[in-house]
Amino acid sequence: MTYEEFNAFCCALPATTHVVQWGGADVWKVGGKVFAIGGWHEDRPAFTFKTTEISFEMLKDEPGLRPAPYLASRGLTWIQDFAQGLSDEDPRAYLRASHRLAAKALSKKKQKELGLDQEDT
Repeated sequence: MTYEEFNAFCCALPATTHVVQWGGADVWKVGGKVFAIGGWHEDRPAFTFKTTEISFEMLKDEPGLRPAPYLASRGLTWIQDFAQGLSDEDPRAYLRASHRLAAKALSKKKQKELGLDQEDT
């Protein structure tokens, strides 16, 4: 997944917003909750996303993947793909799941305001 593909995919998910922060990282949110971060690891793209506990345990030691610096050190289940460790379709599935996890953490009222109450969140 290229950096452009990452941003285009995140933009296409329901009710997303985008900000550039933390040293130029592309931060994607749903209802104000971060679900994906695109930044740089050395000279290549690195994509960071929230996972379930099970996915975190499966992914954290895979080649090209690691617990996300800062976030995982605080007990959060975030993975960083810093060396294109995921196959072509996997990043999209994990980003979609991350979006869904963040949306589910919103209040029912906020989900309804964003039109996410009709989505499979």
